[in-house]
Amino acid sequence: MNDLPPDVSRLRVLETWLQITLARVREQIAVAEQRAAQQEQVLPPPPPDWVVQLSVGGDGKPVAVHVGGCRSAGRRARSVSRDQVMRALAEGVEACALCRPDTELGIF
Repeated sequence: MNDLPPDVSRLRVLETWLQITLARVREQIAVAEQRAAQQEQVLPPPPPDWVVQLSVGGDGKPVAVHVGGCRSAGRRARSVSRDQVMRALAEGVEACALCRPDTELGIF
């Protein structure tokens, strides 16, 4: 069972229509791929594992330790290593009451 027209002229019209449609689909694919690539570039980097919140004054002393991504860390925070967090907690720097980095580290 053949559902295509039998004559050459109508087959040529159909061929032209299919070529135009294929070109439009390929253009739309290119646009979608560009959009996806741009969205991948916009994604922020993952938060650090640990952050130290610094004081407001010019000295910038640590005032609290947070798990990375804790919203209460504020703008004056910098990422630190696990060893630096352990040292800060041992030196008496306060652990955040919300994210509980001391519990996360196994220090009660």
